[in-house]
Amino acid sequence: MQVVETIKDLHEWREGISGTVGLVPTMGYLHDGHLALVRRAREENDQVAVSIFVNPRQFGPNEDFARYPRDTTRDLSLLRDAAVDCVFLPSVDEIYPPGFSTTVDVEGLGRRLEGLSRPGHFRGVATVVARLLNLVRPTRAYFGQKDAQQVAVVRRMTADLALPTEIIAVPTVRDADGLALSSRNIFLSIDERTAALSLWRALARAEDAFTAGERKAEVLREIVCLELELQPLVQIDYVSVADSASFEELDLVDRPATIALAVWLGRTRLIDNVALES
Repeated sequence: MQVVETIKDLHEWREGISGTVGLVPTMGYLHDGHLALVRRAREENDQVAVSIFVNPRQFGPNEDFARYPRDTTRDLSLLRDAAVDCVFLPSVDEIYPPGFSTTVDVEGLGRRLEGLSRPGHFRGVATVVARLLNLVRPTRAYFGQKDAQQVAVVRRMTADLALPTEIIAVPTVRDADGLALSSRNIFLSIDERTAALSLWRALARAEDAFTAGERKAEVLREIVCLELELQPLVQIDYVSVADSASFEELDLVDRPATIALAVWLGRTRLIDNVALES
């Protein structure tokens, strides 16, 4: 496994290989959800590259950039065991050198839900992903479905910019009790971790109602809210039932849709979602 820290060394690695390349962009502090992306990339490509970069441009001024967990030594050990070919481990200055002034902004889609709660977040995501795709030139790039809106933003961006990379969404990986894996779960207290189980319960109950024939989006939102509100430690940011491509809110679920939510548990913000397919 090669570990490269500069664009120059990354280019040298890229020029020295052949065949298909799968890229897994991460912010590090890896868990089984990230490793599921790596395994999928390993199955489908000749070469696998993983980037580890905590992107400051997708964090707001009052968000947890400095607090975001980091453990590069552990990450590299996990990636070596997963038979990754190359790890790109750049500094902030390597990705955003002095004078860097270009951003990628997916209008509309990028300003709903997460984009509304975290202004500028998806501009930072789209900018860094566009840069990584141009640097690595992967055949495919892999993202977790837990960040469903991010997947939609990246797909829209690659289509609009005619980038040749195929964007692959990999199903959310959950603990045995249903909590979606997240690097931020480490910050949850014991009581908050217990309360966080209400996220999956709420989504599962709404999904059950949909399976039973409920199509009114407002009813599905209410099912989610009622379950979350049973937990006093949970503060709801948003609950959405939206078109899976545009993330525009729906009145009636008559197309592929996503139930998405974001909550606060103390100082920790968690997101989760479930796809609804007729």
